[in-house]
Amino acid sequence: MTYMRSGTLSRWFCAALVTCVLATPAVAADLPDFTGLVEKYGPAVVNVQAKGNSEAQPDEDQGPDQQDVPEIFRRFFGPMPNPRGGERVSMGSGFIISQDGYVLTNNHVIEGADSVTVNLSDRREFDAKVVGADAQYDIALLKIDATGLPAVSVGDSKTVKAGQWVVAIGSPFGFDHSVTAGIVSAVGRNFGSADQRYVQFIQTDVPINRGNSGGPLFNLAGQVVGINSQIFSNTGGFMGVSFAIPIDLAMNAVDQIKTHGRVTRGMIGVQIQNVDREKAKALGLPRGGGALVNQVTPGGAADKAGVQLGDVILAFAGRDIVSSADLPPLVGSTKPGNTSDLSIWRDGKTLTIPVTIGEQPADGKALASTRDGAGAASNPLGIVVEELTAEQRKQFGVTGGEGVVVTRITGAGARRSGLAPGDVILMVGRKSVKSVADFTAATKDAKPGDSVMLLARRGEQTQFLAVTVPKPKAG
Repeated sequence: MTYMRSGTLSRWFCAALVTCVLATPAVAADLPDFTGLVEKYGPAVVNVQAKGNSEAQPDEDQGPDQQDVPEIFRRFFGPMPNPRGGERVSMGSGFIISQDGYVLTNNHVIEGADSVTVNLSDRREFDAKVVGADAQYDIALLKIDATGLPAVSVGDSKTVKAGQWVVAIGSPFGFDHSVTAGIVSAVGRNFGSADQRYVQFIQTDVPINRGNSGGPLFNLAGQVVGINSQIFSNTGGFMGVSFAIPIDLAMNAVDQIKTHGRVTRGMIGVQIQNVDREKAKALGLPRGGGALVNQVTPGGAADKAGVQLGDVILAFAGRDIVSSADLPPLVGSTKPGNTSDLSIWRDGKTLTIPVTIGEQPADGKALASTRDGAGAASNPLGIVVEELTAEQRKQFGVTGGEGVVVTRITGAGARRSGLAPGDVILMVGRKSVKSVADFTAATKDAKPGDSVMLLARRGEQTQFLAVTVPKPKAG
């Protein structure tokens, strides 16, 4: 019996193997062939080598601040420092965008470099001039002294959709003109981190590694739709998730660099945070989403337009704001001086407010930050507060006469919100709090199960948070 079962299994396995072998050509015939694309546009892809003093170079493979994201986003150009100090070399990729020698790559590939060299596929080598760069978009425009060069065809990144095939060509680990392929995993990815809050990345599963940075991402038509920029990794190597800067954003930066020598971005002058379920309940929103305004810059565009603390921005220029990270890229890409409509949730109503976009300062420190976190007589919320002394006001940077300091927390909802002793509570709902009496009056009517919005300050950070009033324990 055992022998018969083995024989049956063997015959079944052979039949299955034959079926698979016969089916393989048909399956392979349905897969795209990238050879024509690579032959036509591969020569426009270059290797970029940047050299500089090791002390002047940026940290080699950090993307956004590691405290801002759950894993390490690695920019993968792979500098090779001399262990004894001195010259440091970073290897990256780039691509020629015009026959007269303009080359596009990532800013982090050439940042801090004393000299930049571009190597073509025909083994010609050129010293490159950095025409301009922008750290927020992570774009650098180079120029080499040559004409009649092979150039890429620039596509439209707005047409990119999840599930489409894409191809990367670059120099991973210095192996120039390496070709890898995959699909678009998602579009419109935004990290919300401080250094690239204005970029909505194209996410792919294309295998890319150190040295691919700055290289092109092609669609099947052979058009560049993105610039390979970062990978999501806790090992330093490819783990199935990579990110590209949309080519539309990059080419807009190129045009501005050529015309004005720098990149300008719009700003409205607000600090924002996400709206979770508890905050939505406290604000009367049917569901979470939008960007909750927790700070308005005096005299800024939003202030002039009438935006207030506690407003929730639901849409900008007709584009829905699903999370707070969606707003900065939309505002940043709007030309300063243009007027756009903000859809605002305030006191249970949706309002439309036109705002004239301001210009972000050159240091890039304004527009909107998207930090979530904690923010400050016994009451239904389980928060004990005291008056602020003059010394505490100076210590906490509270100068307007408002605020009470949290000294103890007894309520579970307050603890879950992230509130901590030492935080300063500035508002309850839309009411300013200037004393313990104000705080007590503003919270006394809160019932079990209610969510109450607090504007709290911790250090230099001001945040709204929702505190749910605990329900009595059964029994």
